[in-house]
Amino acid sequence: MEKTKTVTDFTQSNVKSIILKFYFPLLITSMLQQFYSFADTAIVGKGLGDNSLAAVGNMASLCFLIVGFSMGLSNGFSILIAQKYGEKDYVGLRKMLAGSVSLAAILTVILTVFSTLFLRSVLGLLRTDSSIIGESLIYGHILFGGLFATISYNTSAGILRSLGDSKTPLKAIIMSSILNICLDLFFIFVLHSGVWGAAAATIFSQVVSAFVCIKKIREIDMLRLKRNDFRNVTKTYGILLKNSIPMALMNSITAIGCMVVQYFVNGIGVAAASAYSACSKYINMFMMPACTAGQTMSAYTSQNYGAKRFDRIKEGLFVCLGIAAVSYILLGLPMFFFPRFLASILLNGEQPLRYASQFLPITGIMIFAVDFLFVFRSGIQGMGFPLIPMCSGITEMVLRISAISILISSLGFRATAVAEVCAWVGAGSINALAFFATFVREKKLHENKESTKSGAFLNNKPARI
Repeated sequence: MEKTKTVTDFTQSNVKSIILKFYFPLLITSMLQQFYSFADTAIVGKGLGDNSLAAVGNMASLCFLIVGFSMGLSNGFSILIAQKYGEKDYVGLRKMLAGSVSLAAILTVILTVFSTLFLRSVLGLLRTDSSIIGESLIYGHILFGGLFATISYNTSAGILRSLGDSKTPLKAIIMSSILNICLDLFFIFVLHSGVWGAAAATIFSQVVSAFVCIKKIREIDMLRLKRNDFRNVTKTYGILLKNSIPMALMNSITAIGCMVVQYFVNGIGVAAASAYSACSKYINMFMMPACTAGQTMSAYTSQNYGAKRFDRIKEGLFVCLGIAAVSYILLGLPMFFFPRFLASILLNGEQPLRYASQFLPITGIMIFAVDFLFVFRSGIQGMGFPLIPMCSGITEMVLRISAISILISSLGFRATAVAEVCAWVGAGSINALAFFATFVREKKLHENKESTKSGAFLNNKPARI
């Protein structure tokens, strides 16, 4: 008897209730991840000062480049696993799982070697200030040296989410969040470790979260792999990479745009780098409910696309867009009305506070664009079409770089906020139009196929005597 009580079949039951039942544990998981990242930043800023905060924040776009690439691959793997589950093809599901595990291991080795080897060169290209480059190197080498933990968690949690299990990743993050914050406080305030303590705390906590998710996967009978599942997987590798590489490249392309913004920010000075680091934390935290709606849309759409339940995909889209709209009202507006108060939680100096107070209102009033972007983009990916979001990622990068390059001389630090808004609006518009076009096309193709099958059946039906 298969253990499936933690697995959710999105092709059955009431659409709204099943989405919300999956969404809220996933939301708490995502918010806890952001919370301990936020707490990490606050502890570094208050315990070590604005320069150390700038050193840690300086690594954000580079971490997004490396970790985002691995997350894109993991998301691509999980979408195909979800589609196989929606089709109820359990043999194919295990083949996809075996291929995902093998590719994740190979990816871990490659990314760890390259990220640690070229870290100093990349920080130089980003015009990292000499006063913070030493701490940036320490922080970065520890984080990238521990990529095995990050990739293990992302892959295992993605697999569980693809099968509708959002509770196990929640348990994992609760445990790792508590551990992360305790270790942060211990390393920085008791051992006076500096930024290496914050990095080490992150890696230790991710090891714990990965262990919890992997343990749950091993307990689900239909996911138990045998030697035969790893045989003749060359074709499976090709299918997995075809779907996941565009998603990985999309994240990396977006990260490159953020790195260019970081380049211009570093040119303004350390105070601007500190402010940008703090503002980025708020952006990431306040967009998280909508981002989670996108993750929900991805898992939900993947299963229903596998089952060819287009009616349910449409219903699910509007539920997830509703979640994104509520998220904007509750979290976007505080960024507009209370920017200085929010900035003061993370920052100390007057100049960084002034910079942050310029950034937050502009992005706060327009954050709905990226909120809706998450939902539409995840819906397209869930239907198995990752190239369109990748192209929108290129547009996002071009708009972000163009805006910051043109406006930095006239707007100063405000140009960073305008660049974000331009990128969000451009990418969001492309994904919204592409989702509806793809949905209509795929639905019509399926209806024509079913109509052809029905006609063939009637034509072959024996005549009555």
